[in-house]
Amino acid sequence: MDTTRQFSSPEAVMQRALDLASLGTGSVEPNPAVGSVIVDENLHLIGEGYHQQYGGPHAEIHALAMAGNQAKGATIYVTLEPCCHQGKTGPCSQAIIQAGIKKAVIAMRDPAPHVDGGGIAELQQAGIEVELGLLELAAQKLVRPFVKRVTTGQPWVHAKWAMTLDGKIATRTGHSQWISNERSREFVHQLRGRMDAIIVGHQTAEKDDPLLTARPAGPRTPARIVVDSQATLSCQSKLVQSISDAPVIVIAHESAPSHNIKQLEQEGVEILLFPNSTTQKTRPDLKQCLLELGRKQMTNILIEGGGSLLGSCFDDQLIDEVHVFIAPKIVGGKTAITPLAGQGLEKIPEFQNINECQIQTLGSDIYVQGRIEYPA
Repeated sequence: MDTTRQFSSPEAVMQRALDLASLGTGSVEPNPAVGSVIVDENLHLIGEGYHQQYGGPHAEIHALAMAGNQAKGATIYVTLEPCCHQGKTGPCSQAIIQAGIKKAVIAMRDPAPHVDGGGIAELQQAGIEVELGLLELAAQKLVRPFVKRVTTGQPWVHAKWAMTLDGKIATRTGHSQWISNERSREFVHQLRGRMDAIIVGHQTAEKDDPLLTARPAGPRTPARIVVDSQATLSCQSKLVQSISDAPVIVIAHESAPSHNIKQLEQEGVEILLFPNSTTQKTRPDLKQCLLELGRKQMTNILIEGGGSLLGSCFDDQLIDEVHVFIAPKIVGGKTAITPLAGQGLEKIPEFQNINECQIQTLGSDIYVQGRIEYPA
């Protein structure tokens, strides 16, 4: 830590806290990524930290430890309202009060029911001045997956696919390896490494026989999930055979044959049974699936296909964010497979329904990332 550093403005201090917070992404879930910076009256840095690992000290605790006695009379910047409850660690609000902090600048209120203004109230009751809302939009963007889970019960849904320049994810024969280049595939493995689960449909599991692991391993070990109405996943598949490396879950319809379920359970596969979807009669209710994954404290999940599953999720407005890899290849064919099957929209949207769109090149491939916005 550079204790001689002086920030140019309060915004610069909070931006540093946000930058620190982002370092915890993938390691702190189901908790939110949080950063904190402590400065003196002249905005000199005296302490900083971020939430590094689930179950470990929160950002404020790390910052207070660095500041030591200098924290008395100082100002603390935090990207999210300090917690006020006893969890795996003690309440940060009380630690801030005990350290003698004079002012707290907080980017956003924590919407989790066990906080939701309680931390701010405790600070104010202790005579600490509280300023709320500095760089709030940036802070909200950082913790969107956490906010969605604690307010709706559902994880943040990422959708990923690789396609040719003419919008195909496989040829008319079903051949799909490899559309994207090596750099894109490396990027996908990094993405997998910060997910709680990776989901595919049963056709993808059957045809591609994927491992769905992150290679090399990332900060998280995602569960591998197959949406498989009749629980037909082969016990000889790579997924089942590698179950010691990462959990395998099959999402099936409640009418799935009991002997299929028993065989998979004997191999250690977890079976989750759901009723019909209201829009896809042959598929389990995906909204109920997401609620169950939320109850399992999953914050980020990645749907990798195929086109039928991705299309159903788009039709049901379940996808929050897309990751699309476009390769300079053309395969043609009206029966070649597209990324999103399903029913689709009736009309081209009048508005741009991919917001905060970011585009970058990965070798010869183009990577497009953005947040989906659905019509009201």
